[in-house]
Amino acid sequence: MTRYSVDPNRHELIATWGTGEGDLATRITALPADAPSATLLRLAGALTRLSEAAWRTYTHPASAAGSLEPDTEGWRREQERDTFSDVAEAVAAPNLPHGGLLTVSYSPLLESAHQAGRALHALDETELTKAVLAETITELTAVESAELGNLTGRAQQAVLLSREDASPVQVAAADHLLEQNPFGSLALFSDIDPTAAAVAAAHWLAAAAEVAADASGHDATAVLLEADNIEDLPHQTPTLVLELLDAGHTPHDAVTGLVRHALHIADGLLPDPAGLREQLEDLDGALDDYTEDYTDDEETDPEDTGLRLTPLDPRRPARDLLEDLLAGIHGCWVLHTEYDDLDEEHLGTDDADPDGADPDDAGPDDADLHDADLDDERAAQHRHQSRENFARLVRETAARHRDRLL
Repeated sequence: MTRYSVDPNRHELIATWGTGEGDLATRITALPADAPSATLLRLAGALTRLSEAAWRTYTHPASAAGSLEPDTEGWRREQERDTFSDVAEAVAAPNLPHGGLLTVSYSPLLESAHQAGRALHALDETELTKAVLAETITELTAVESAELGNLTGRAQQAVLLSREDASPVQVAAADHLLEQNPFGSLALFSDIDPTAAAVAAAHWLAAAAEVAADASGHDATAVLLEADNIEDLPHQTPTLVLELLDAGHTPHDAVTGLVRHALHIADGLLPDPAGLREQLEDLDGALDDYTEDYTDDEETDPEDTGLRLTPLDPRRPARDLLEDLLAGIHGCWVLHTEYDDLDEEHLGTDDADPDGADPDDAGPDDADLHDADLDDERAAQHRHQSRENFARLVRETAARHRDRLL
């Protein structure tokens, strides 16, 4: 979301937002130097809450709620999104106290607009009101652009947000980036909505797991457990995604389901009581041991139980999932290298120096250094060719199963 603040020295209203690579700031308008600071801060706070409420309609779209029947969660989200057209009027002509009473809107977005409007009414500055109205339109337009998959300008802050749904435009853009580099790139984090990027990454992880499974003989859902024996990996979440795909879920459903579950946890909800009960039953014995090891006076560590309400970081679930899926693709390559037979003749493994020098002509110390340099060069060349070979196989596999992503 965009945060608004007051510069008390320059008497300016400032807006700042994140981009995935750092924060940007812009000057909205000058503020009256003699205005009460409390009123100015109320204005800034109301605009920040307005932005937060507007972006929540993006991260929690009605389409992800299931039902749009009256009084359902989807219906309430749809009603909130429809208030976009009323925000400017609420800022320009807010509800004011009358007879000791004040009408308060049920809509967080609309009420924050009324709060901003009441602060502007108290300040009574025509040019300030015009500037704030223009800024409000800019912010709402950024949300609308993000909904369409266009994350340029102010809408770029969407790359820091976790969304319950994924734009097909953004999924296609992420798929294109992964086709260029199946191991992932910085652009996935700076240019793409993380939920959409994770949907595409799940498709490419499945392709990578299939390549690793063909080479190793292990089941595709078990390749990351095997890779973890070679190199320490965050294997649990990408393995869960592979299991969901193996069970028939699409990458979209697998990813958005996990992100939605984590967002509900972050909102203080318990979205899957039955699943929690199963976890508790599985951990019944462990919990007994855990509670017996501590007295009432001792401080306990909840992580000792191994019980998690969500496998993702609820503060940033989509980006956390994207990171784990890309780590899973790397893990598939790690396992693949154990079974990948590259042609050693193409790695310069003969005894001749590539520059034509004979190592036998060098002194003992020079020969040792020469051999070490050759070993490093051959290892780097082998690693490069292994990654290129793996990437080629993954591209071919992903192309064969493209219908899975679509």
